[in-house]
Amino acid sequence: MKQHSFAADRELIQALEKRSQPVPCQEGCVLFSQGEAPKGVYIIESGEAYLMLESESGGAVMCLQADAGSLLGLPGIVGNKPYTMTAMAHKGSNVRFVARNDFEDITRTEPSLYPMVLRVLAAEIRTARQVLSGN
Repeated sequence: MKQHSFAADRELIQALEKRSQPVPCQEGCVLFSQGEAPKGVYIIESGEAYLMLESESGGAVMCLQADAGSLLGLPGIVGNKPYTMTAMAHKGSNVRFVARNDFEDITRTEPSLYPMVLRVLAAEIRTARQVLSGN
């Protein structure tokens, strides 16, 4: 498993936290599943989460680790497409959820946050390309 930070700027995290709800994380806590319609984004405040991309046959194509400060689920929300990976939080992680409508309201009312969202998306794309190409 490759470790990757889906880290967001602290300013973006703080803005999102204001409209977030805690997510209780027990063993095997699935935050979202590959192919599921996007409901929102998840903030990993402490602990870690794992993201896995599966092939159509169900085999793991890519597995990544996201640490504290990571923002998960952005591609689905921004692109209005199903989640491309499955995300699971490690037991005891402190995770918060921001509903899609709240995320959209925040970025609409605070447009200065949008470049920060794009930086996280760009980092996710770079990581996926590196992992898929074997680098």
